[in-house]
Amino acid sequence: MTAMILTGHGGMDKYEWRTDWPVPSVGAGEVLVRVKACGMNNTDVNTRAGWYSKAVTGATDSSAEEAPDGDDPSWGGKPLAFPRIQGADICGEVVAVGDGVDAARIGERIITDCWLRDPDNLTDKTKTGYVGSECDGGFAQYCVLPSRNALAVNSPLSDAELATFSCSYSTAEGMLTRAKVSEADTVLVPGASGGVGGAVVQLAKRRGARVIAMASEAKHEAVAKLGPDRILPRAPENLRAALGDEKITVVGDVVGGPYWPTLIDVLERGGRYTCSGAIAGPMVGLDLRTLYLRDLTFTGSTVIDLEVMPNLIRYIEAGDIQPALAATYPLADLVAAQTAFIAKKHTGNIVVLP
Repeated sequence: MTAMILTGHGGMDKYEWRTDWPVPSVGAGEVLVRVKACGMNNTDVNTRAGWYSKAVTGATDSSAEEAPDGDDPSWGGKPLAFPRIQGADICGEVVAVGDGVDAARIGERIITDCWLRDPDNLTDKTKTGYVGSECDGGFAQYCVLPSRNALAVNSPLSDAELATFSCSYSTAEGMLTRAKVSEADTVLVPGASGGVGGAVVQLAKRRGARVIAMASEAKHEAVAKLGPDRILPRAPENLRAALGDEKITVVGDVVGGPYWPTLIDVLERGGRYTCSGAIAGPMVGLDLRTLYLRDLTFTGSTVIDLEVMPNLIRYIEAGDIQPALAATYPLADLVAAQTAFIAKKHTGNIVVLP
């Protein structure tokens, strides 16, 4: 089969296009999926670059200048095995099943639950892996998944559109679930033009919350299609003045970086900050008095709760949320696709097609 192979941590030269890669064998409890489309996410960039290493302190992909520590370059803080096929946001078709899997699954259209779990204790977050990180993913014509990670979906959306949901939208729904967002909240969303940020906008609106998006002004027209109540510039000099009478109870953030303290300063007493990324940089400044005197709650969100993906499938099938597909590229052009992804001139998700 054809596949884009990651040979190690580093720059784009670590990708190798292969047309002779073996189709993986399906084992007990697994399904073989013909990949129809696979979305691209910050996880792919960060894993390739080794950005998760604490030795790297700059923005996403900054490890081109900062060498990652060999001991902790992955999201889980452990070395990866190479070569590796990345890509978690898979839309495809089940074409074979292993022992213990109902043969009726063959022919199913699926998207991925990206989180690999201990089958004996699905809730144990200490025993988790990620598709495209701890196992090969969808930047190939075929991939093997545990049967529970291939979720049947019934939707008129295209393969490329369905490939925008698994990572970005489950990340966003995981953040909102952990922060207990409801119709009583006003949610501020920096980076609303990105895949996760845009998903936070849609999913928070679905919960009945008031949503204020932040994005570069050139992207406001596209962000408006996601349905926020208001849109602000990406980083207003005086955010409090820009917000006016708005009372921010939740910040849903994947940006971080130098502007981070400004976001925290506008949270109301008892407000919640939920985070699942730091594309502008992981090192931020915090006045602890703001945290404790204002009774704030901070939640990190990575491994999603078990109800998130079934809920997401339900939202997709009901038409409650819509894909934000920015562009598609042939899988062979993954380097060009990732270059465009890093440039952040798009709104929504970029998808590759095997």
